[in-house]
Amino acid sequence: MKRLKRYFAAGILVGLPVFLTFYLLFIIFKFLDSLFGVIINKYLEEVLGFTLPGIGLILGILLILIIGFVVSHLLSKKALPVIEGWFLKLPAIRQVYPPIKEIVGFIFSRDKPAFKKVVLVEYPCAGIWSVGFMTNDGFREAQEKLGQELVHILIGSTPSPWSGFFILVPKVKVKFLEMSVEEGMKLIISGGILKPA
Repeated sequence: MKRLKRYFAAGILVGLPVFLTFYLLFIIFKFLDSLFGVIINKYLEEVLGFTLPGIGLILGILLILIIGFVVSHLLSKKALPVIEGWFLKLPAIRQVYPPIKEIVGFIFSRDKPAFKKVVLVEYPCAGIWSVGFMTNDGFREAQEKLGQELVHILIGSTPSPWSGFFILVPKVKVKFLEMSVEEGMKLIISGGILKPA
């Protein structure tokens, strides 16, 4: 019985992530195919008597490429913020669009945040430790005013470690961890479920 439990647990640990990955890709495929392919497939079925699975996905990719071309070559850098500002005035858009834009921008950006080290700092109060990312050395004016060496720390929030609280901490009070930035990201995104080895 114990061996069966072990096999089952091993099967879940290996099989479930693979299954969920393929399932998510299938849902995305179906969503894009139904979103963009409904009209064309309806026309194809009425005229030619068949449909083309995946035509919606191809149209979705083409639409994204066209939008990218228009944004890159036809819209000026001044026009895009004006259009975005108008878009944000639509009802309920202001609550939904900015966080989605931030997440998509982070995922697809080539310039990832310059997290230098994963750190432990006492935050929000003494005796409570938070995992954060050192982003830079303290800026000169703050260090001169306080008379000590500071570091810039971003305390990431779950599930988006690239947003959170920016704090300045005396370097002597920062505990630098050996884990990689990627491991720190996984730790915060998972809410501590995925912990480094």
